[in-house]
Amino acid sequence: MGFLDNSGDIILDAVLTDTGRKRLARGDGTFKVTKYAFGDDEINYGNYNPKHASGSAYYDLEILQTPILEAFTNNRSSLKTKLMSLTNNNLLFLPVIVLNEVNENSSRPPVTTLGVGSFLVAVDSDTRLMLNSAGAGGDNEGALAGRFIDGTLQGSLGSADYIRCDQGLNTVRLDPTQRISTELMEQQYLIQIDNRLGRVYDIAGGTMGSPAFIDDDQIASYYVSMGVGGKWVQLCATGQLFGVPDAVGGPDTGAEVLLGPRGTKLIFSILASDNLRSSQYLFETMGTTGKIFETNTYNVLDTIIKVTGVTTGYSLDIPVRYVKLANP
Repeated sequence: MGFLDNSGDIILDAVLTDTGRKRLARGDGTFKVTKYAFGDDEINYGNYNPKHASGSAYYDLEILQTPILEAFTNNRSSLKTKLMSLTNNNLLFLPVIVLNEVNENSSRPPVTTLGVGSFLVAVDSDTRLMLNSAGAGGDNEGALAGRFIDGTLQGSLGSADYIRCDQGLNTVRLDPTQRISTELMEQQYLIQIDNRLGRVYDIAGGTMGSPAFIDDDQIASYYVSMGVGGKWVQLCATGQLFGVPDAVGGPDTGAEVLLGPRGTKLIFSILASDNLRSSQYLFETMGTTGKIFETNTYNVLDTIIKVTGVTTGYSLDIPVRYVKLANP
């Protein structure tokens, strides 16, 4: 990886994605570029200087001469901030995607030895049972009981705990009882998860997700849409902050967390992979072993699940920690 010097002529440096290179490698003549994306990850718009002594032609000179990264194919690192085209040029606010942790079942556990600001996923039944009783009689009594995702799908499809993301305008300057415009509303989301560690499923609709593809880094990409294949994506309620409960097709009655007009909500949960359930290997090679909580030892593996709105390109990194009892 390196930087391109764009202080002179404008340089275009483009690469194919992992999927594009795979299709090109077929060599059957069917490969054709049909989609492309632009991003501005390296740009600091605070460098715009409307008071430049040399006049308006130099206001954005520092921005235009900012060194930019060479194009690279790692989809987990490139194009974090995608550019989008809008027909309405009078917008004052753009939508965001935020975690909704109002409901206890959609919130991260308090900070303990195992809870460090991540969503916890118990990968087997021994771990699930132990975490449900963790803290009994001690200072952390109840700290983790019912505050983690059951990654085993015991009983029926659907953990009581899940991850919820809300999309909308986070401003008090606009009426929260209004819906955001169709042009800004996310009706499809991209969920990216390390396929070696887990899968995602629709807790409200009761269906397992099916990845659109799995790249060479073992990152699985799931596209989920409103009204297609389950209840992954639903409309958020329109009401005052923490006012009207949001039960539109979802499993929860948690209130809203966005200050302004709302769009949609994405709700999903996590199923731990067979490798995590049946073996300590990935914990020992990729994670941390020997975490002590109460009187038990756990192995943990930290990762990120990335949620991206397909319409706006806004993305959210969600910290997840897989947990496995080391001494069942």
